[in-house]
Amino acid sequence: MPYFTRENARIYFSEQGSGAPVIAVHGLMENSAYWRMTGVTDRLAGEYHVVSMDMRGHGNTRVTGEPAGYDAETVAADIIALADHLGFSRFHLLTHSTGGFAAVRRAMKDSTRFASLILTDTGSATSPIRDVEKSRKFHEALARSFENFTWDAIFEGLKTRPGPFFRGIMESARAEEMLQTAFEVARQNNRHEVAAFVRSFYTDPNPYREGLANIGCPTLIVYGEKDDFFIDSSRMMAEHIPDSRLTEYEGVGHMTAIEAPDRLTGDILAFLRDCTGSARAYG
Repeated sequence: MPYFTRENARIYFSEQGSGAPVIAVHGLMENSAYWRMTGVTDRLAGEYHVVSMDMRGHGNTRVTGEPAGYDAETVAADIIALADHLGFSRFHLLTHSTGGFAAVRRAMKDSTRFASLILTDTGSATSPIRDVEKSRKFHEALARSFENFTWDAIFEGLKTRPGPFFRGIMESARAEEMLQTAFEVARQNNRHEVAAFVRSFYTDPNPYREGLANIGCPTLIVYGEKDDFFIDSSRMMAEHIPDSRLTEYEGVGHMTAIEAPDRLTGDILAFLRDCTGSARAYG
């Protein structure tokens, strides 16, 4: 399996296709299989050089010692380091949820490496809960659930208590099929590493609205109408990022690649074609 080393992290990535580069970064409890098992990266690879990365604390990426780097700034730096490793001077960045938190925080400071941003079900704050104490309690409970229950037990519980992230799946006629896909993705993670990631990453509820105006690349923002945590944040980002497009998926929740893979892939391809049609050379 392909890896590159950055400080104390051995970061896993996979490559498909050829053309302008696209780096894909997943959300919490996911890994690069989120894009692969839903067919998104396979279809994108028909026209683009697609690289999927496992974030720290997820999938096949391994961190040794401290600091673990379970924060938005370090994850964003990992993405740039991967681009450097592969020789990409500029690249499109496809993200979901937590991966998007890191991407937006980086782009607010410097978006020159990004040919475009694709932000699915995400926001510019690293906690979707504005009250700091409520956020701490929510994420502590979430971390403990990963520590105390097996993946089988967690996903069995989601059938009756889907929470904000799985509501769209459980209200679908294809709930069993989609939940099985999400389970197959999640079980490739170490639950205890995910718990440590949760405790460290989701700490800042400030969306830094003023910083969004600094993002200088074309940006596609996608959210599901049942994605309770990220409706407002998606709309707010679209309002403040200068060159942005906003798309709502009716009847869809948080897991857009699982719930609406064909529509998502089609929208991504159309957006990328627009961007690459007028873009400068890529490295």
